Amino acid sequence: MKRVRGGVAVTAVLVAVLAGCGEGTEGSGASGPQSGAALAAAQALQVKGRAPKTGYSRDAFGSAWADTDSNGCNTRDDILQRDLKSVKLTGGDCKVTYGILESDPYSGKDVTYRRGKSQVDIDHVVALSDAWQKGAKYWPARKRIALANDPLNLLAVDASTNRSKGDGDTATWLPPNSSYRCAYVASQVAVKKKYELWVTAAEKSAMEKVLKSCPGQKLPTGGNPTSAPERFGAK
Repeated sequence: MKRVRGGVAVTAVLVAVLAGCGEGTEGSGASGPQSGAALAAAQALQVKGRAPKTGYSRDAFGSAWADTDSNGCNTRDDILQRDLKSVKLTGGDCKVTYGILESDPYSGKDVTYRRGKSQVDIDHVVALSDAWQKGAKYWPARKRIALANDPLNLLAVDASTNRSKGDGDTATWLPPNSSYRCAYVASQVAVKKKYELWVTAAEKSAMEKVLKSCPGQKLPTGGNPTSAPERFGAK
């Protein structure tokens, strides 16, 4: 049986993240490109103080890399197949054993992925801990699981560069590759808008500062629904 690989949602996210495709809505659909949508969306985000990190755990967002889109592959392998070039698989259509991350968005360098080696991470563009402190701790489990596995919030990146990010937001961390900063911030804005996460005053100011340097930056769109299927739960 032929496996359906994420359909329109994965394709839309790939276009959105790498090319900055137009403003969209909460679901997996997409509307046409709108110039400047990222800055306008950033300016509309709700501002509140950061909530305590108390109670945060990765388990609150479900098992890592759950197959929420029901395509038969875990989310990590879906993103590797989406973002890497020259991909090699083993044992079927899912398990990525090799690929090239050409012009890593965070560092700008090419990175070789080999399964079992930690040279490529799948980054949560909006870190789960950051999300927890800005609204996610109050969500039902299925919404947290959706965020953790939404292609809109995931990006294959150089591992060593990604480790410097931690759970930072735009106010505390930006990619060293300055040419990617507008697209990176636009992605964070898109995720926070879609999931109705708030931002701190410092974070919003930093987002606006970056996006004012590229006022035509478009807002990424696509991804999965904001609630995982009923079969999923979290601790």
